[in-house]
Amino acid sequence: MKALAPLLGSLAIASAATAAAAAPACHPPKGLAPAPAYDPPPGEVVRGVPIAYYLLAITWAPEWRRHKGDTAAFAPELDPEPWPQGFALHGLWPNGAAPPYPRYCRPVGPIPAAVVREMYCRTPSAKLLQHEWAAHGACAWDTPAAYFRQAAALYDRIRLPHIEKRPVLTAGDLRAAFMARNAWLRPEAIYVAAEADGTFSEIRLCFDTAYRPAACPGGNGAPDSQALGLTPSTTRRF
Repeated sequence: MKALAPLLGSLAIASAATAAAAAPACHPPKGLAPAPAYDPPPGEVVRGVPIAYYLLAITWAPEWRRHKGDTAAFAPELDPEPWPQGFALHGLWPNGAAPPYPRYCRPVGPIPAAVVREMYCRTPSAKLLQHEWAAHGACAWDTPAAYFRQAAALYDRIRLPHIEKRPVLTAGDLRAAFMARNAWLRPEAIYVAAEADGTFSEIRLCFDTAYRPAACPGGNGAPDSQALGLTPSTTRRF
């Protein structure tokens, strides 16, 4: 526990210092507990792939709940909203230069309860946090605290744009909105993900191995001209 304390302290400081950025202010529910560890899905274990870049996935929470629900194995529905929510942190993924990407690189146990509580206001699901550590974090970090400390540092730096009041939303609008609030971002580092029906689902930001914005090796997803549907939040204030 002594080794874990400084890492958790860094997470708490990051939350307090960046309240105006991505990390929201909320109160984790009483009784919040870690999700249990699980065995990787058959065929999804990919080991020994050198890390070429990192991808930070920021999901549009209303669409996650609408589209995924309880149907996605090991990527469960985000918990009932602890605050009115638009964007939420999905995860930080260490990727190789090309598929197959590192995944389930070693067996892991449950995340410590203190880490779950520190991250919950960014990722409101103990099950999703466990999944991200098992599937991605354990491929590049020694401990859950170290992994989530890095994910929080990247996410908390981001100033999230408001996107719900736009009469028409395109992938180019989304990229421009993120760059307008984050001058350090580059358009080639922003991947816009959409569902098959054209509904916006996620922004993915690419970073090199020194955590500097970098061109996404696999392209940038939806082209700037593509019009996107948008699942509304409960308040329509995001």
